Amino acid sequence: MKLLTCPINGSRPISEFVFGGEYRVMPNPETCTDAEWSAYVFYRNGAPSVKKEWWFHSPSGTWFIAERNTVIDEVVRTYLLSAEVEVDTNA
Repeated sequence: MKLLTCPINGSRPISEFVFGGEYRVMPNPETCTDAEWSAYVFYRNGAPSVKKEWWFHSPSGTWFIAERNTVIDEVVRTYLLSAEVEVDTNA
């Protein structure tokens, strides 16, 4: 069974989670150019690497960031976006 570590509830079955897409910093829509905004909306980096992704733990209603190596499909770590302390999933 594949497990994912929720920063609130610990290791849980992957079936409890929903993928929310790649985490990217949104430019300020009031001050960015049309080119910057369209790049944010339409372009993604699909190269294999460690990516920051949004994940949602359905039972607890928790959104968090997972850093996942897309080459080997391994989660490096998970943490709340505002958290100063990150959870090492290899511990």
